[in-house]
Amino acid sequence: MLQTRVIPPADNAHEAPLLIKRLLLSGIRYEKTREIVYRDQMRYSYATFNERVARLANVLSAAGVKAGDTVAVMDWDSHRYLECMFAIPMIGAVLHTINIRLSAEQILYTMNHAEDKLVLVNSEFVPLYQSVASQLTTVEKTLLLTDGAEKSAELPNLVGEYESLLAGASAQYDFPDFDENSVATTFYTTGTTGNPKGVYFTHRQLVLHTLAEASVLGSLDSVRLLGTNDVYMPITPMFHVHAWGIPYVATMLGIKQVYPGRYDPELLVQLWQKEKVTFSHCVPTILQMVLNAKAGQGLDFAGWKIIIGGSALNRALYEAAKARGIQLTAAYGMSETCPLISCAHINDELLAGSEDERTTYRIKAGVPVPLVEAAIMGADGRLLPADGETQGELVLRAPWLTQGYFREPEKGAELWEHGWLHTGDVATLDDFGFIDIRDRIKDVIKTGGEWLSSLELEDLISRHPAVREVAVVGIPDPQWGERPFALLVLREGQSLDARGLKEHLKPFVEQGHINKWAIPSQIALVTDIPKTSVGKLDKKRIRLDIAQWQASGSAFLSAL
Repeated sequence: MLQTRVIPPADNAHEAPLLIKRLLLSGIRYEKTREIVYRDQMRYSYATFNERVARLANVLSAAGVKAGDTVAVMDWDSHRYLECMFAIPMIGAVLHTINIRLSAEQILYTMNHAEDKLVLVNSEFVPLYQSVASQLTTVEKTLLLTDGAEKSAELPNLVGEYESLLAGASAQYDFPDFDENSVATTFYTTGTTGNPKGVYFTHRQLVLHTLAEASVLGSLDSVRLLGTNDVYMPITPMFHVHAWGIPYVATMLGIKQVYPGRYDPELLVQLWQKEKVTFSHCVPTILQMVLNAKAGQGLDFAGWKIIIGGSALNRALYEAAKARGIQLTAAYGMSETCPLISCAHINDELLAGSEDERTTYRIKAGVPVPLVEAAIMGADGRLLPADGETQGELVLRAPWLTQGYFREPEKGAELWEHGWLHTGDVATLDDFGFIDIRDRIKDVIKTGGEWLSSLELEDLISRHPAVREVAVVGIPDPQWGERPFALLVLREGQSLDARGLKEHLKPFVEQGHINKWAIPSQIALVTDIPKTSVGKLDKKRIRLDIAQWQASGSAFLSAL
């Protein structure tokens, strides 16, 4: 190990650990009268927010929660969730954000695996909780969350109702200092095979991630996204990687925050109008729902800046949003990365180019943010050239990446093979520093000895004016190994068949964007495309559906 100079601190020097409580204390300094809003039901100031966090800490402590215990939350995006994101880790406990869109069997597995001790349950999820309660092995108490007048529910070992308990608790709490490497949060990946895997993050990791995210969102002039005068509304579930960590940034800066509860596109548009929202983040499918909402028809969304992540941002969606006044910016991350890894940046060279070229780079995964190392790795563990052409697996290093999978050391060792975190994504790196995600390794279409990118095909197909939504997967082919198959959701009143899609794609073949084998020989017209619990295309389910359709000779398949 390198021998460096280390000077011990003075005997009475204060060693300030990087703890989430430091983020909470900042926001009230900047804007103590700014509001935190929940739907049309509650609004209060940052001063009140800090008091409520202290009250919640007292409630949890009175319920027997101690440092090191795991406290789970089953709720929609709300002010309560934000309070839990601070109060639970600030008393030294671990926040488990339950993915309420998993199956009951998977939720049961995650709760037992995480060793939850106390669970906060929204009244909407009481039936779901009741269905698994008898099989929970570590839960000792429950706490009810409700938007209505009801103050009780059939929950085992119920401590009480959230607002009533907070009203009776002290607004003072002396949050202690402790080791910054203490685990603060945990949640479970939406694995398509086997049980979900638990990732976890420490106070140190979350604070460093928050500082890096704030610097990127507020300092890159080409895509300036979030400053103290913005109004923030998440459209990414708070159970999904802490709503991408942005609630921590917004709270640190004292930014007005608007929480929409259960996602209803009509309500999202109404909140955008009423609260003057300027910044959000979501996956492409949710944005499409907002653009198609009846409340939004004819509206100019000028001034709304939205980060798109979770799935690739295609050009058609970028242009559709731009036509409605929305500035989209692509970013990249995953559950294991806390999540921010990269964000679009238009440098001086790109600014001097054409608008078309700038769009090409705005929809890529972006440039690694400060403190992140990104590389391309071959199957043999060797690092590959960052020349914009050589494809390999994207691997990462950063201070905030999960250090393994909870209680699964073998899978953690696979994740960190060769000392880099393996993303499972095929990508390139270019001399601008841009990451270009070509596909998931498991979704690359292998045909005739070549690799085709399903993401690139989806982007090109989405440019057809009749196509509202598209998914492309590889299906077995006796001659070529695999061939691409496209699922299409068409716009109202539009029509398209496999031959029409071929005519649309032929110019891209002639221009060298794709080869002729990339044109799907079969398509299916559907009303909806299967999604995962966090809104991504569920390609495993899509492949199974296609196999069943082909076996049954389904009428909505179209072939060349």
